[in-house]
Amino acid sequence: MNSAVIVLAAGRGERLGGNTPKAFAHLGGKSLLARALEGLLSFPGFGWVQPVVSADDLDRYAALALPRDRRLAEPAIGGAERQDSVAAGLAALPGEFDLVAIHDAARCRVEPGDVAAVVQAGEEYGAAILAAPVRDTLKQVDNGVVISTLDRRACWQAQTPQVFHRALYAEALEKARSDGFLGTDDAQLVERLGMGVHVVPGSPGNFKITLPEDLALAERLLLAEENAR
Repeated sequence: MNSAVIVLAAGRGERLGGNTPKAFAHLGGKSLLARALEGLLSFPGFGWVQPVVSADDLDRYAALALPRDRRLAEPAIGGAERQDSVAAGLAALPGEFDLVAIHDAARCRVEPGDVAAVVQAGEEYGAAILAAPVRDTLKQVDNGVVISTLDRRACWQAQTPQVFHRALYAEALEKARSDGFLGTDDAQLVERLGMGVHVVPGSPGNFKITLPEDLALAERLLLAEENAR
């Protein structure tokens, strides 16, 4: 199947702090978005790489030093909600691409082997995500009081890319829109159709940079990797 990837970079990322939108924050002298795009372009299976950015950030995007690659499309303009941005990215894809991956620019450390594995699973099963098994004990809490302890063996932390047959995801997105439903990730929309979503184990290093301490950890890991070369 012809596959494309939508790269979401339209959020503001207030929890990271500073005046720069999160996708344009720097990690080792390069923006998170640039790193994410470079990593995804290294996977030859993507025939189209579609960034989605805020209209306010077009100048920031134009200033990025990005790879010269015919697969890298001009950015689509994101919306107020994540699903609005995904919809904009989906609308920008040429019709020939019938498998779509959706990836957060803030997960700029995803490994190429994991990308290949989840794309293969998405093609085979129709819906697949990268995820990592939970290591800690999980408590369900209400109003500051523990209600129950969850079985961590059944709990995984969702990552991206998340990969779907395009027609299936378009159906899920339309149902969410008509129902007024906002999901926290794309797989949740597909789950609402009653569709099973296949899980592909991902690397713990594919964490989402959300808080300042996440960025600091990514900096330390990058430095260690550079020193190990």
